[in-house]
Amino acid sequence: MEKNYEYKLSFISIIIIGSYIACQMISNIASVKIANVLNLAVDGGTFLYPLAFTIRDMAHKTIGKKNTQKLILVSAIINIFSPIYFYIVSNIPADSSWQFNEAFQLTLSPVLRIAIASIVGSTIAELVDTEIYHFFVTKITKRYQWLRVLISNAFSIPVDNLLFVVIAFYGALPFEALVGIFVFNFFVKYAVTIVSVPMIYLVKENKE
Repeated sequence: MEKNYEYKLSFISIIIIGSYIACQMISNIASVKIANVLNLAVDGGTFLYPLAFTIRDMAHKTIGKKNTQKLILVSAIINIFSPIYFYIVSNIPADSSWQFNEAFQLTLSPVLRIAIASIVGSTIAELVDTEIYHFFVTKITKRYQWLRVLISNAFSIPVDNLLFVVIAFYGALPFEALVGIFVFNFFVKYAVTIVSVPMIYLVKENKE
């Protein structure tokens, strides 16, 4: 007789997993846009991506370290597939009735170097964030949830910034510009982190 198995995964866990992947994906697509803020170059993913760190901490809190690491890697695979798929689709001949093929190519067929920089930076930074967060919870204290978020992000954001700036722009921009992008991105991302800290209290600690 066939049995029906019900896997234990709370609705909030599903929301967190979906939100993390969405945040990563949207940020990486937006990173193709290089904006100018206060006369400094900044990628379009800078303003949304920091939320991924806090959402990752929420995932760690609800589904544990190993499952969070799997989530990071799955998200990385999805983000690697996305620009490849957009590139393939953009090179399929457009129907004569559709007048936006060039706009589609320019928007969703991203600069490969920037796409790679965004994916590599975010994946390694998220893995670093996971290790720091886990160390804080297991070796220091399970109290002060706001502090574990701020500390883990204080390590992971610079890693993400450094990898992105070097991979995306090294050799293409002067050193002073790279420093400016790094510093500006750090302050923007950490400011978003501070604002998003209360989100960690929206989920309960996994007791298993």
